[in-house]
Amino acid sequence: MQNTQKIKLKAGIQSGKTTISELTIRKPLTGDLRGVKLLDFIELDIDSLAKVLPRITTPQIAEHEVFDLDLIDLSEITQVIASFLSETSRNAPTESLAE
Repeated sequence: MQNTQKIKLKAGIQSGKTTISELTIRKPLTGDLRGVKLLDFIELDIDSLAKVLPRITTPQIAEHEVFDLDLIDLSEITQVIASFLSETSRNAPTESLAE
């Protein structure tokens, strides 16, 4: 899986005088999760996302701008984050319980 993914925002987001219509989201590194409870982030808690998204988006969006996202755009962003989080579980070796 890629470490970045681009998404087109349906509604866009106003950042100053600029309207952002596309975001590139980078897979978060451990340091990007500073100050966030890991379980909250894994559960895609909006407050945790608002802290982390400014650290992993290009162009960078501000924390308060995350709260202004359209629900459809937020849903697509959370799907991208979830795909980054589930990557390790798909690639991890599994043990057979039938042994």
